[in-house]
Amino acid sequence: MTRSVFRFLSRQPETPELYGDRHLLRLPRYTDYREWYALRSESRPFLQPWEPSWRHDELTEASFRARVTRNSQEFASGLAVPLLLFRREDKALLGGLTIGYIRRGAAQSCMIGYWMGEKHAGQGHMFAALRLVVPYIFSGLQLHRIEAACIPENWKSVRLLEKAGFEREGLLRKYLKINGEWRDHTLYSLLAGDQADTGMQAAQ
Repeated sequence: MTRSVFRFLSRQPETPELYGDRHLLRLPRYTDYREWYALRSESRPFLQPWEPSWRHDELTEASFRARVTRNSQEFASGLAVPLLLFRREDKALLGGLTIGYIRRGAAQSCMIGYWMGEKHAGQGHMFAALRLVVPYIFSGLQLHRIEAACIPENWKSVRLLEKAGFEREGLLRKYLKINGEWRDHTLYSLLAGDQADTGMQAAQ
């Protein structure tokens, strides 16, 4: 079984770094731009059918720096934890996963979204990322519920969520504007009590 742990940077105890045997997730940095640009630009035809329309300046360095600044602010305010996924062996950027729409109070829930570079897709990287992120959400952030929504035709995402133990809850009509069109999404969820049955619990 792959060992999954999460820890916090010593100088910034509030900043997560999530480690597995082969993977690392952490917050984006300005210095990630070149690798992020290369992966996103070469994967554009692969990603665009499943994402909101890209702005004209989507891949510029200025836009990326603004994104990193916004990500830091959202994390500091407790609204989101935007993470980039790296392979530990060579520190190659593979994709990203965001823990967003964090709701406290009675809800104690969040929504996750993710993307993978085309050349790294279908190799189990995002499933490994979920094995790191799910225990962090339930144990680190102490949330109760994780939601994920995907376009029904996106069978790769559907298969990933079902493999990770997420349960289908229903259809969200015209939920998000994706690639210029309002698209239906299927809502999936995973609860803290589901972990033991999915293999998503933190390794002891």
